[in-house]
Amino acid sequence: MTIRQAMVLAAGLGTRMRPITDTIPKPLVKIDGKPMIDYALDALVAAGVERTVVNVHHFAGQMLDHLEAYRGLDIIISDEREALMNSGGGLAKGLTLLDRENVFVMNADLFWIGEQSGRPTNLQRLAGFFDAERMDMALLCVGIEDTTGHNGRNDFGMAADGRLTRYRDDPTNPVVYAGAIVMNPSLLDDAPQDAFNLNIYFDKAIACGRLFGMVLEGHWLTVGTPEAIGEAEETIRRLRAFA
Repeated sequence: MTIRQAMVLAAGLGTRMRPITDTIPKPLVKIDGKPMIDYALDALVAAGVERTVVNVHHFAGQMLDHLEAYRGLDIIISDEREALMNSGGGLAKGLTLLDRENVFVMNADLFWIGEQSGRPTNLQRLAGFFDAERMDMALLCVGIEDTTGHNGRNDFGMAADGRLTRYRDDPTNPVVYAGAIVMNPSLLDDAPQDAFNLNIYFDKAIACGRLFGMVLEGHWLTVGTPEAIGEAEETIRRLRAFA
């Protein structure tokens, strides 16, 4: 199954990245010479996505200039300059700008490296894994041993079939949420109109046994502080040397 549309969540303030984010939005902070959001956008292009919504708030003008210059995707802006909507509210608002077909959802500041050429990408694998009959959402996940910059906490326990529960409730086969989802926009038809956290829908899906995950291939990076930039770039250089 090829998914042609996506939303990238990119409107956060990036407060832990200060003082860098006093002058630039976090998604435009460069890691190994490349803005973080471009890792997400490039992954979507590689998966066959044609159109994506990106929400903007912090230094929105810089984001608009960068996205206008990006080639390979039809990019639609979801403007949150008047009020931040948090992850869930921002997603619900952005999805109204897309069709009712299945969609990728990605964070602009989380990415992975090390996919093998000639094989399906992680997003393509996630799209093939998603089964709307059994799942509300399919999350891309990663083992904590394959992360750089993470806080050390596991998010979910994953059953053999991929079904997810909160790690605190079932620490079997622990995984970290890697910042990519496949879902159908109809899931948020009942969403509130104001700001809310997407974790509400994770928990709803868990309660119904309909939250599933798939482990990515490669290495996952999150850059939450200025000090983490060097660590991420060193990891990229090290893994590139062994590729």
